[in-house]
Amino acid sequence: MFLGTHTPKLDDKGRVILPARFRQELEGGLVLTRGQERCIYVFSIREFERVHEQIRQAPLTSAGARDFLRLFLSGASSEQPDSQHRVTIPANLRDYAGLGRDLTVIGAGSRAEIWDTTAWNEYYAAKEADFASTTEEVIPGIF
Repeated sequence: MFLGTHTPKLDDKGRVILPARFRQELEGGLVLTRGQERCIYVFSIREFERVHEQIRQAPLTSAGARDFLRLFLSGASSEQPDSQHRVTIPANLRDYAGLGRDLTVIGAGSRAEIWDTTAWNEYYAAKEADFASTTEEVIPGIF
């Protein structure tokens, strides 16, 4: 499970060092792809295969499902960490997420997310108060 918040730097070659807590799960390879709110999703190969299988269940007659499938998979890139635990983030994904040098990598349970630090801070500031004052069941069965 991916947990926590980490603040690595993007190097001049578009690489990021994976947080130490994430390395074991991702050492066999990973998939980077477009995420919602202009972040990059990071999946282990195993989890990406599970997500892909769920996406495949969507009806081809659904325009929304086709659009999601196309954008999600066309932006996906299979990567292998190097011996120093660095992963190259492809230019198209760096552009999509507006990544600068300062990154924030968060654990989101079954995946990690890579954010430009400024974008993450803005997102967090906008959502934290709502989270703290949530009084309704947002996710069924939680709290």
